[in-house]
Amino acid sequence: MIDKQHRLSVREQCHLLVLNRSSLYKACNPRESDTEIANRIAERYEKTPQYGYRRIHEQLKREGHIVNHKKVYRLMKEMGLKALYPKPKTTIRGLENKAYPYLLGDLKITRPHQVWQVDITYLRLPGGFVYLTAIIDVYSRTLLSWRLSNTLSTEFVIEVCRDALWRYGVPEIINTDQGVQFTSAEWRALCDGYGIQMSMSHKGGSTDNAHIERFWRTLKYEGFYLTFPQTMKELKHMLKEFIHWYNYERLHSALGYKPPMEVLKMARPQTCGHVENSSSFPHPHKAQQQPHLLIAL
Repeated sequence: MIDKQHRLSVREQCHLLVLNRSSLYKACNPRESDTEIANRIAERYEKTPQYGYRRIHEQLKREGHIVNHKKVYRLMKEMGLKALYPKPKTTIRGLENKAYPYLLGDLKITRPHQVWQVDITYLRLPGGFVYLTAIIDVYSRTLLSWRLSNTLSTEFVIEVCRDALWRYGVPEIINTDQGVQFTSAEWRALCDGYGIQMSMSHKGGSTDNAHIERFWRTLKYEGFYLTFPQTMKELKHMLKEFIHWYNYERLHSALGYKPPMEVLKMARPQTCGHVENSSSFPHPHKAQQQPHLLIAL
């Protein structure tokens, strides 16, 4: 019965019909679910991470979404999103240790296990931060190995690398940032022991490790922020399922819309000679466990 083209305003028509305007807008614009709103918030935050919940709420309103600012605040809190501010550092530079040159500048990557990239990111749970280390094969985009920890210890990073080495063999180059884990004597000994060339991103060069950084973004916006794990157990379960989906099912435009593991297996015969040393590595599950590295929140 409301005619927006009528000479009477919508307010006047609602008054005559004894109709609350909010009921009209609710009928015309059914509310979106929390998941849909969370997706819109994640998209907006990715573009403008300096925005807090107030600005994101106003932006969503301008885009036509019917949402209360309290809901935006609640969802952003559950997603661990805040306006850009100093956060826990995952790259603590080793000032006294040797940094290595960046080797990927003009390198053409043409085969699996030619270059691996390693990095650490943090994830926020209700009980605090936990750290995720992962290794990715640049050519195939396959996520090779990962571990969760409540520390940034060098031993934890080496455990992740040894697992990838045991499963896939020795890469030609490993690229990392200049964190103390990767400038340590233990990391150098591991790489030198198997003839792996060490490459390091420039200080502040976030694009130097672009493929693992892109995986972090995919993980957070296509997995973590949509499931809101509350405990370490839930987080480990989510990561296991997400990484399996990412490796075996998620189509990548850069791979001709193939999943990473398919590309890796198709090219694996070309690299058989390079992975033959994998039997010399101790199986990571037979190695002595270090329970202090993992926590249950």
